[in-house]
Amino acid sequence: MELKQYWIIVKRRLLLIALIITVSCLTIGIYSYYFIQPQYQASAKLIVNQFKDSSSLLPSIDVGSINSTIGLIKTYKEIIRTPRIMKKVVEEYPELKLTYGQLIGKVSVSSVNETQVMSVSVRDDSYEKAAKAANAVAVIFQKTVPTLMKVDNVSVLDFADPKEFHGPVAPNPKLNIAVAFMLALMLGIGISFLLDYLDDTIKTEEDIETLLGVPVLTSIPRFKESDATERGNKVPITKTAGRENNVSLDS
Repeated sequence: MELKQYWIIVKRRLLLIALIITVSCLTIGIYSYYFIQPQYQASAKLIVNQFKDSSSLLPSIDVGSINSTIGLIKTYKEIIRTPRIMKKVVEEYPELKLTYGQLIGKVSVSSVNETQVMSVSVRDDSYEKAAKAANAVAVIFQKTVPTLMKVDNVSVLDFADPKEFHGPVAPNPKLNIAVAFMLALMLGIGISFLLDYLDDTIKTEEDIETLLGVPVLTSIPRFKESDATERGNKVPITKTAGRENNVSLDS
């Protein structure tokens, strides 16, 4: 099938495609703006060293120690989100009003590539609540590491400020609408081709050649009475003198 034929199929269903796109974008836009609760994210940063004491840190800084510390961060990232850590956070910070399961779902841990810095992020419907939760997780983890790992090498680099103003990180209505537009466009085009495939009526000379296997010699255009009127070719019908009395109609 040539590209021109593809366009003809799509052109036949432009109204359907436009309707699908409009309904989809409006639905996603209204849902994103008015029904999804905004989510805010706050982060506290931790730094992982070989030794916490600065006097012991200086002679130990080399490529090997840094690489081993970066590898250790992968272990720390898994430990932070375990029930053992989260239960301690919930117990020592009851003002968060969260269960340890809810807190695990809100917390994410990341690290900057090839650095010793970890970021503990929390998402909540309030930036203040997210900041307090992130700070609590960072403090509890710092206190728990010496017991778990037998080494005191984690320090809080930066706390999240609950009083700062930050906009929501989710939802992103513009992105949602853009994604809905692309998906609706593909869906509309797909439905157009499906309807064309299921439609077995003859519409063009090519359809006749394909169906019968014979070439089309000529075609008769559709002629309407309005066409004759516009072109001035319509001949008025007049009565012939003396004939109306000689003709009878049997019913």
